Amino acid sequence: MSEQLPAEPAVVIKTVDNGPYQVKGPIRLVDHDNNVYDLGPGRTKLLCRCGMSETKPFCDGAHVRNGFVAAERSS
Repeated sequence: MSEQLPAEPAVVIKTVDNGPYQVKGPIRLVDHDNNVYDLGPGRTKLLCRCGMSETKPFCDGAHVRNGFVAAERSS
C-alpha cells in the first residue's frame, strides 16, 4: 500500500526578512475596527509587519523607506 502525501495547506503565511508577511491562499482578514477583507485565491497578499504602512493592514513598502529591522528569528 502506498503512503499518501499530506495535502498542501490552503493558506501559507511566510515572513520576509525585515519586511511584511506574505499570505498565499484565500483568507478573511478582520482588522481592529472590524473591517472585513475577503481575499480570494488570487495573487500573494502582503501584510504590514512594521506598523508604518499608510495602507494598513496591507504593506505599502514603508519598511524599506524607514529602515525597519525585524526582531531576531525564532530558533
